[in-house]
Amino acid sequence: MNKRIAADLNFQVWQVENTLNLLKDSCTIPFISRYRKEATGDLDEVQIADIQDLNQKMLDLEARRAAILKSIDEQGKLSDELKSKIEKATTLTQLEDIYLPYKQTRKTRASIARERGLEPLSKQLMQQNYIDINVVAEKFLSDDVPEINDALQGARDIIAEWISTNEYTRNSIRRKFDYEAAISSKLVKGKEEAGQKYRDYFDWSEPLRRCPSHRLLAIRRAEDEGILRVNIDIEKEDALDILSQKWVKNETDAAKQIELACKDSYSRLLKPAIENEFAKMTKEKADLEAIQVFSQNLRQLLLSAPVGEKRILAIDPGFRTGCKIVCLDEKGDLKHNATIYPHPPQNDRKGAGAKLREFVEAYKIQAIGIGNGTAGRETRDFLQNVGLPKELKVFMVDESGASIYSASAVARKEFPDFDVTVRGSVSIGRRLMDPLAELVKIDAKSIGVGQYQHDVDQSELKKSLGRVVENAVNFVGVDLNTASGELLSYVSGLGEQLAQNIVEHRKINGLFKNRKQLLKVKRLGPKAYEQAAGFLRIRGGDNPLDMSAVHPENYSVVEKMAKDLDFSISSLMSDAKLTKSIDIKKYISSKIGEITLKDILNELTKPGRDPRQKANDFRFDERIKTINDLEPGMIVMGKVSNITKFGVFVDLGIKHNGLIHISNLLSEFVSNPFDVVELNQEITAKVMEVDMVRNRIQLSSKGYLTKKK
Repeated sequence: MNKRIAADLNFQVWQVENTLNLLKDSCTIPFISRYRKEATGDLDEVQIADIQDLNQKMLDLEARRAAILKSIDEQGKLSDELKSKIEKATTLTQLEDIYLPYKQTRKTRASIARERGLEPLSKQLMQQNYIDINVVAEKFLSDDVPEINDALQGARDIIAEWISTNEYTRNSIRRKFDYEAAISSKLVKGKEEAGQKYRDYFDWSEPLRRCPSHRLLAIRRAEDEGILRVNIDIEKEDALDILSQKWVKNETDAAKQIELACKDSYSRLLKPAIENEFAKMTKEKADLEAIQVFSQNLRQLLLSAPVGEKRILAIDPGFRTGCKIVCLDEKGDLKHNATIYPHPPQNDRKGAGAKLREFVEAYKIQAIGIGNGTAGRETRDFLQNVGLPKELKVFMVDESGASIYSASAVARKEFPDFDVTVRGSVSIGRRLMDPLAELVKIDAKSIGVGQYQHDVDQSELKKSLGRVVENAVNFVGVDLNTASGELLSYVSGLGEQLAQNIVEHRKINGLFKNRKQLLKVKRLGPKAYEQAAGFLRIRGGDNPLDMSAVHPENYSVVEKMAKDLDFSISSLMSDAKLTKSIDIKKYISSKIGEITLKDILNELTKPGRDPRQKANDFRFDERIKTINDLEPGMIVMGKVSNITKFGVFVDLGIKHNGLIHISNLLSEFVSNPFDVVELNQEITAKVMEVDMVRNRIQLSSKGYLTKKK
């Protein structure tokens, strides 16, 4: 099995074996990728996850193989030849095709015909000899089979099932579907008005192989909503030609019965079965692509640039209900909340400005965050003229999911005495301080990135997004003394219960002074400590290495390095020249290799450094307030708000985002928008078309962007 995995993923067998052994030893993917590089050959998180997933698929395949062997054996039909064939099958489809003739099924037309004693007639017809089929069929008449036509129909039912369960036949039709199938959709009668957003697919068809994932998911959603009927098929005559060539031997009357059975087999059995198979397969492929797109967007969003520990004034803007304001300290704790009404209908701009200046001074505000929803742009414009300090930076903050957080159990637990409007404002402010720490509190599906996340396999989506969040959290590292339980729960080796135990331990015993104190946390044993310690940071603690990504298991190596140089560990961590003078080959041993030693030296050079970039206070074009201000030919500035397979959505600072179709990204061909842009990237684009009716803005970035290096 390991050889198969290695071959499929293009890895060495030893890499697969070591990785699977580590996973069996309850090691997490982040831990393996960071601290067991020698064992895996420096595989990253994605490669390790691929090994894990493919191994599970192999195990599932073996379990199904064993079940099939047992079932056929219990029927007394397991010959050595059949057993060998089953054991050599390498895919689930192959296994199921072999098993199909032996599958215990509900009553079918063929099984009823067998019960009526018509199988011998079927066998005689299959020989396609020159016989009088009516004379032969007459011998099989009974109370259940009163007419000759009934006998022939029953015999054809059995033959149709033989044809449909034949492995060669299914593979032949399957190959035809693979190369030539078309997917089509038709409007369900009476659904014209309800299905307007799907009007492009009311009478539509294209080759299945060329149907992109986003289109297939849209069509399937319309089908689920009862708007469209969707069909996958090949030319019927081509299919019947395949069956005739295999099953019809001559032009006898018996052969004509076989020909009729072929038509029935295709229409009633083969076509629905193969169509369902391809519908399932293409849906799974579309799901996978959509989940990958969502995952890539989510990772980039989680790793968005933070402003860091600053005193924040956050605003959840609104018109009639006013702008909800909160003031947060450096730790994100709520210090004050209020509501101002600078917009219509109240228009209290003077009073609102006075309050803002008062709050900025009283709470020594260092940055302002404004939610980018309704009235966000107007609120930013208002702030420019209220006399705030010029050095005070103002940021527009993506508030997707903030309302979901504000109504959640987590938010109620954090702020039991405040309503959802205050909680939402706090979330906006904290999201500016540290997007990762705040976004982990929200169901990843509710974050406004990706495409069709509600249409894909939800268990696969949850698994994939959980990995993304886990990898992002461990990539950045977590402050052990300030992190919330939600953030800690994603740290390698912890989970919800141990995370809450850490929070409770912190409340009772005070801040952690060193990583070893983690072992005093309730139910946190040596294994959890091994997996988690390297990702948890302690600033100002007993050991300077505790603020770094150096794992405690390697502290002794660093201590030896410092001793050999006759410097303290603190000096070693603050002087890049010292670390560069170290010859790592002196410290290679059976327990630690060159890759890990290089990682340690890199970490000592910049201990505890946040790998994310710093936030930038991007300003949108002041000329553009609404979609009405846009005209074809205008050059605009915006920020990438979402990346899909078909293009890139751009926030222009107005209600409606613009779309750069994948064909308009670069002058050269682009197969994947992620090769060109990143989430939150600032870009320049040209307005190509403005559709006021559908509120659609078409943009082009040709001449303004280049592929990533």
